[in-house]
Amino acid sequence: MAITDFSKEYHERMFPGYISKFLETDPEFIEQFDNFAFDEVVNQDDLDDRTRMIAIIATLIGCQGIDEFKAMVSAALNLGVTPVEVKEIVYQSVAYLGIGRVFPFLHGINDVLTARDIKLPLEGQSNTTTENRLEKGIQAQVDIFGDGMKEFCKSGPEESRHINHWLADNCFGDYYTRSGLDYKQREIITFCFLSAQGGCEPQLTSHAAANMKIGNDKQFLIKIISQCLPFIGYPRSLNALRCVNDAAAQMAKSSES
Repeated sequence: MAITDFSKEYHERMFPGYISKFLETDPEFIEQFDNFAFDEVVNQDDLDDRTRMIAIIATLIGCQGIDEFKAMVSAALNLGVTPVEVKEIVYQSVAYLGIGRVFPFLHGINDVLTARDIKLPLEGQSNTTTENRLEKGIQAQVDIFGDGMKEFCKSGPEESRHINHWLADNCFGDYYTRSGLDYKQREIITFCFLSAQGGCEPQLTSHAAANMKIGNDKQFLIKIISQCLPFIGYPRSLNALRCVNDAAAQMAKSSES
């Protein structure tokens, strides 16, 4: 087996002038992986490079692939993803993975940007205040999930109602309202966080439906799953596909009733 011309060209676009040491120590593996991930998978559909890279970066955070994350952040920047966009992906991941798992990625993105002589901190992207973050968060939930979310922050048993409140003011009010990524992009990365970490199938199904409601349709989500598969493997990719199918079936059933 030899590395295909397309894979070589795509690798050069991601990592100009870089030659992997694995070509010396693990040549058969690199040929096999690169031909699959950077030729067969890339050519499976028409997903643009920027969207592909945004999804892959979010997926690598979700699966805790810190070393590959730092490598692919460089590739993403070379393919047109902006420093602000990558920072926003990292920031939003805290709501879905927690700071305990995201902390290394905050250091990782700062290391990559600093190595490129990009001055930190980047321009602020916050659009809320302490006073309006709940209101803005509820509006974001309504914009994405529908009018049924208007009173969600007040729902549930009294002993745990505060968590629904936090979902509104923190998860959506603090993160989804920020500039740098739009709602469609934020739902893409949330889908990737959930699919990559596994064990979140109810939430993944819910966010698959949310994606479809705001224009990231079923076929688009299948493209996202396909492009991220080399980075998280088949089991979690197949679980994500099942959640997409379940969400699509539930939405179809709801529209018929």
